Amino acid sequence: MTQLSAPLAGVSLNTPDRVVDACALDTIQQDMERLPGGCRRLAVRLRLALDPQWLWAVLTDYDQLSRFIPNLQASRLLWRRANVVGLEQEGAQTFMGIRFRARVQLELTEHREQHRLSFVMAKGDFRRFEGVWQIGSDPAGTTLLYELTVQGCVGMPIGLIEQRLREDLAANLRAVQREAQRRAAACA
Repeated sequence: MTQLSAPLAGVSLNTPDRVVDACALDTIQQDMERLPGGCRRLAVRLRLALDPQWLWAVLTDYDQLSRFIPNLQASRLLWRRANVVGLEQEGAQTFMGIRFRARVQLELTEHREQHRLSFVMAKGDFRRFEGVWQIGSDPAGTTLLYELTVQGCVGMPIGLIEQRLREDLAANLRAVQREAQRRAAACA
């Protein structure tokens, strides 16, 4: 994984003269893999000092996600069947002067005991959109991992938006972190 130190605002700094300890708190680690057919697998991990319960509470507050996650315009719980939920989400952003919007309907499975949320696109504007949120803990702190495998629709220049995806995923983790910290502080 590439290690990037990022301030709380979610802006990544990657300088050749800066080495970041993989176990340091408040560190973003990223990895991107090019798969056949224009697919990309991205993994972003954040290590932080926060009780995992707060992260779980934020990630499963489906109707409120668009309130604090950048570029997520809407997030709506469609249905629930035990630990499986249907979500509709719409994202929007501007890059290279072009406004890009994408909508997905996700089937998300809550694995509460493992602190894991796995999702797959049921329908939407991508050929493939699936991944996992995983909350972990070890003696050094709590980790929040987001893995996404994405394949754009025909004509979507996935190669041109790779860097933007990296930045957005890191910003999303930072947004979840800030919201979890805000909720924890409000209950303290």
